Amino acid sequence: MFKKIVLLVSIIFFTSINSHAQNDVVMEIDGQKVTKSEFLQIYLKNNDDPKYDKASLDEYMELFKKFKLKVAEAEALGYDTVPKLKRELEGYRKQLALPYLIDSIENKAMVTQSYDRLRTEVRASHILIQLKPTASVKDTLVAYTRLMELRERIINGEDFDIVAKSKNSSQDPSVVDNGGDLGFFTAFQMLYSFEEMAYTTEVGQTSLPFRTKYGYHILKVTDKRPARGTMKCAHLMITSPSESTPEEAASAEKKINEIYALLADSLSDTKWKKTVAKYSDDPSSSRKSGELPVFGSGTSQRMVPVFEDAAFSIKEDGGISKPVKTDYGFHIIRRLEWNDLKSFSEMKNELQKRVNKDDRSKKTQDVFVSKLKLKYNFIEGDKQYKDWFVQNLDSSFFIGKWNADSLKVDNILFSIGDKNYRQVEFSEFLGKTFRGGRGKDFQSIVDTQYKLWVKKGVLAYEESLLDSKYPEYKALVQEYHDGIILYEVMSDKVWNKAVKDTTGLKAFYEIQKTKYMWPDRLNATVYICGSAEVSEKVYKMLKKKKNNSKVILEEINADSELNLDVKMNKYVQSATPYMKGKSFEIGRNMGYEFEEKFYVVKVDEKLPSMPKELSEIKGAVISDYQNHLEKYWMNELVEKYPITINEDVLYNIGTND
Repeated sequence: MFKKIVLLVSIIFFTSINSHAQNDVVMEIDGQKVTKSEFLQIYLKNNDDPKYDKASLDEYMELFKKFKLKVAEAEALGYDTVPKLKRELEGYRKQLALPYLIDSIENKAMVTQSYDRLRTEVRASHILIQLKPTASVKDTLVAYTRLMELRERIINGEDFDIVAKSKNSSQDPSVVDNGGDLGFFTAFQMLYSFEEMAYTTEVGQTSLPFRTKYGYHILKVTDKRPARGTMKCAHLMITSPSESTPEEAASAEKKINEIYALLADSLSDTKWKKTVAKYSDDPSSSRKSGELPVFGSGTSQRMVPVFEDAAFSIKEDGGISKPVKTDYGFHIIRRLEWNDLKSFSEMKNELQKRVNKDDRSKKTQDVFVSKLKLKYNFIEGDKQYKDWFVQNLDSSFFIGKWNADSLKVDNILFSIGDKNYRQVEFSEFLGKTFRGGRGKDFQSIVDTQYKLWVKKGVLAYEESLLDSKYPEYKALVQEYHDGIILYEVMSDKVWNKAVKDTTGLKAFYEIQKTKYMWPDRLNATVYICGSAEVSEKVYKMLKKKKNNSKVILEEINADSELNLDVKMNKYVQSATPYMKGKSFEIGRNMGYEFEEKFYVVKVDEKLPSMPKELSEIKGAVISDYQNHLEKYWMNELVEKYPITINEDVLYNIGTND
């Protein structure tokens, strides 16, 4: 949903208001005024090369009017009061507030630390004993003690993987396959607390038990190495998914080995491109000579370990790997370009964003809270007011039924700025945020939850001031507000309506169906041959074997999987490169060459031009129906909400700005 909102906001053209710009009104819609400064900032945000001529401003104003009309309708219909959408906006508001609720000095240190760690990759194995965050003291002690016993066995010389797989040991489901080995990883790829322990434990050492949100762990660091940098590579893939039969897997392996032999014999850029185009089963990369996104240290793109290891083992640009097996099939990898990790200055902005979204931000937040307490005169109430909870909690708390009905005076527990936080609010916090914990003493429960509550309250106070302190934050929240309600009203009035209104969709299709036409097509079986000799043999076999393409395929490929491939489909000649300009008859047709491949086409039927069935073209029809509904809806909105454009202001934009 977050991506949808961001995408929608980028389309609907909204941005922050420059408080120093002019306040001339450029447009008024249903009594709501849009200033020149607002419109200008929107215009600049969405135009890298802004033009201020009349035609450009008019064109943009038409888009802006549509946006404003839809937002006005969404607000009139009360979408901004829908509880679900209010909660969603509140969630985004808190996300947007995060960069403003951290300590800048501590944050900079975290950014530097994350870069330093990206320069080193750690390999570690771990054992996990699962434990809920609300686990009791007894359960926590059991988990800790169990891990200390397992650690003792490892320190005394037992193999880590044997201990990890042993009875009553690791509860990580993957331990069965990997013995606890997590492979190499670097910053941001594990929980921060796990990363912290991995990077501060020496190679060969086993850590003491430590806690994450999943439970208690111990880890053993088995290796550290310099970051391998980033890799740009290409691949040729022969599919062989895990559900393949042994025969299919053997055929795929035979084929990839034959292709490797062809490439290893003599490799050039031209030969690689032609071989990939001819044989690779990866449609997303085969048309780009097999090229893949850059992956490696410091990137968000990761490949499966066996693929990465093979790619980084290639010693020079242009070299290729031996066939590599993954869960997707067999690959031949070609190294295109290797680069070392980018410099800190090049990565700084990206790292800043990642730190702000990571658990690291919580650490910087603690420092920030301490500074806010001093800044806004944080004062704590009498200790007895907090002790009241220790004295009045009972066993009903552990099953979520405790209440503070016996609280006679609602005393202040702490204050910050002009805001007081009282006992009744803390009791509500306890009831909502804490479950379980049977076995913990009430003093530790109250102390822990009170600390969390104070932190939340201090941050909430600062957050309440962000709108007045940071205009750009206020504008960004408004942007998300408009994006959320606009997405919802568009879903109801256009997008989902077009999908759910099957009767209307069918009627629309019947009126428009001549727009969705199949051109003349061939219902055919295409034999793609590795040589002219193979095509001649296939042509002769078609006379004797008739329609048995499976028999032909097995016979031709008896000595090599590269000899023949067979495809059956309904082909549009004009859209099929190797069929363009050819004259085909019903039945078998003589073989021919196209781009170093040889084709024999057996035509079963010639299909005349005809409307596509709704089931064949449903996606396109829905899209057109959505456009139809939106156009009709927009006409209604134009009638409903009066719009006034101040052309003198509009056409003067850019002259003095």
